[in-house]
Amino acid sequence: MDIRIIKSPSEGTINILLRRKGTGANTLPPCLDAVGLVQGKMIEMIVASDIAEKAVGVTVEEIKGSCPQNMILLAIFGETAAVEEALENIKRNWENN
Repeated sequence: MDIRIIKSPSEGTINILLRRKGTGANTLPPCLDAVGLVQGKMIEMIVASDIAEKAVGVTVEEIKGSCPQNMILLAIFGETAAVEEALENIKRNWENN
């Protein structure tokens, strides 16, 4: 599983993510201070999404792409502290399993 954070994402980065959002809607999440990116197997991403949404007030979206290894990418949108907490909770869960 790969985990990264983008603090204060640029307009171009936001546009890339909006074009690839799984919901298809080009509406911005309520808060865009930071974006957490988590990539892994589908089962891992479903668990990661659940952990993130339960931990703090963030918005989680699947990001569509073409990965030959069938990896899934999640974007976790929210305030910087909330995204950091969500990513930490995902890391802790990953390390404990």
